[in-house]
Amino acid sequence: MTIDNRIGPPSFGSERDMLRAFLDYHRATLAMKCEGLTDEELRQESMPPSTLSLLGLVRHMAEVERAWFRRVFEDNDAPMAWSDKIDFQAAYDASASTRDEAFGVWEAEVENSRRIEREAESLDRAGYQPRWGEEVSLRMVMVHVLLEYGRHNGHADFLREGVDGTVGA
Repeated sequence: MTIDNRIGPPSFGSERDMLRAFLDYHRATLAMKCEGLTDEELRQESMPPSTLSLLGLVRHMAEVERAWFRRVFEDNDAPMAWSDKIDFQAAYDASASTRDEAFGVWEAEVENSRRIEREAESLDRAGYQPRWGEEVSLRMVMVHVLLEYGRHNGHADFLREGVDGTVGA
């Protein structure tokens, strides 16, 4: 059984406060879905042919954070964490990974993303998305990453239920 320590997003607030709160809520949801599991349980794959695991999702979201915040707003050429090229699928292979390794990278990327967002004067701050070859706003990046978490937290729900039967939230 996991304990829900997440702080729910506010019902009212500025656009920026709402985006920040919902993004942090979804980050906390992913962490909660992995809470209390061993490395082996975190690496447990769903059903064939999928190799998706909770640890793979954490690794993938580290890449998402890096690609959409660090690479867009700080260093377009920053290397990805789990592959030599931009291959988001490579992150899903958690067969040799540990909780400490995966969460260490993910938490560092989340903190870097938070710093970039805090330091931006507005949601209209422009960054360059190298994969698309165009400028994008911080607002667009925050919405995009929020949607990534929403989608993958749905996967995490099913994966966690498959590991130990825990459902909900």
